[in-house]
Amino acid sequence: MNVIGLDHYTINTGDLDASVAFYEDVLGLRSGDRPAFTFPGAWLYCGESPVVHLVGGRESEAGTGVVDHVAFHANGLAKFLLHLREQAIPFRDRDTPDGRLHQVFLEDPNGVTIELNFLNRAEG
Repeated sequence: MNVIGLDHYTINTGDLDASVAFYEDVLGLRSGDRPAFTFPGAWLYCGESPVVHLVGGRESEAGTGVVDHVAFHANGLAKFLLHLREQAIPFRDRDTPDGRLHQVFLEDPNGVTIELNFLNRAEG
């Protein structure tokens, strides 16, 4: 597994509208497409990349405060999952609703959630 780039960061917010307005009006990002998750939120884009993900209806949680997690693009899914299992590192994973990504979530030693996004499940 190789980390190949930072994907986005996610912020939990109790006021989704105010957060969207801040990122659009203050930082100049733009709202854009977002998969049909079962929870409220918005994705804010810088160019073609959704760099800030907002999750509405959530106050800050233990571990990372208002920042929910840090995400990276990655490759080598099968090897990475084997490595996690061999090291007995707890993780959870899922496909996004649109099926474009397979996501793996784990915690760093400080309780920060790390998300790794794999474009192709089959690519070893």
